Amino acid sequence: MNRIVVALAVAGLLAGGPAMAQKAPAKGKAASMAAYKAPRGPDGRHPDLNGVWQTMNGANFDIEPHAARAALAFRPGPFVPVPAKDVVALGAVGAVPAGLGVVEGGEIPYTPEGRKVRDENRADWLKRDPEIKCYLPGVPRANYMSLPFQIFHSDKAMIIAYEYAGAVRNVLFIDPGPAPVDSWMGQSVARWEGDTLVVTVTAQLDSTWFDRAGNHHTGEMVVVERWTPTSPTTMRYEATITDPQTFTRPWKMSMNLYKRVGEDARLQQFKCVEFVEELMYGHLRKEPLK
Repeated sequence: MNRIVVALAVAGLLAGGPAMAQKAPAKGKAASMAAYKAPRGPDGRHPDLNGVWQTMNGANFDIEPHAARAALAFRPGPFVPVPAKDVVALGAVGAVPAGLGVVEGGEIPYTPEGRKVRDENRADWLKRDPEIKCYLPGVPRANYMSLPFQIFHSDKAMIIAYEYAGAVRNVLFIDPGPAPVDSWMGQSVARWEGDTLVVTVTAQLDSTWFDRAGNHHTGEMVVVERWTPTSPTTMRYEATITDPQTFTRPWKMSMNLYKRVGEDARLQQFKCVEFVEELMYGHLRKEPLK
């Protein structure tokens, strides 16, 4: 008798399992992102993006998927390539951690010439990477460097301040027309699409890179950013890149930004220009250091 009861109970569970599963509401990351309603900002209509934000990925090393490796710059060794002479003393500090990549599809759609320049940049990374010389990082790279940035906005104005090199972006909500000159951080013009801030960045110098892996662009690049709050402490960041001189088609990168809280919700100073004076000008000493 007990065996019959148990068998009937098990059969009932098996029969009811799928039915109960069908009644359960759909859950998941996409649903939660769509359902989240961020607190309203200073204008009372759009999300409040104010705060200190930072990524938690390895995109500044290489925006494409990559395995961990001993260095960014190598030289021929007796059997296999070894780290370049100038980075050997750094040991593990000069190594590259693995990264899943932030490029949609995993690979940047370079033209043959664009890929050739990328490879040359990688081979000569120590001399070419603008970050090493503390040049301003440009957009989108400024948003996923290892240091945080802070968004300040009112009902009519917005600026983004970066800890790295004291970089600043003035985000305009009234389009002034083409920028009079190209600049390191370019010209940013914004508009709202629902709860997403859409920023079009133009007029950037061709001297900035996307990462330390030599990924590059020309001065014709246009970046369209999308900033969407997804929780009280997270925001989805997307950037669509268009540059026909370097890429065969537009492509997109995307990642999460995380809001700092408590005593960490502030920027420190990292005005690194003075830190690279010896690197850039040490050879001009009357008696250069060995």
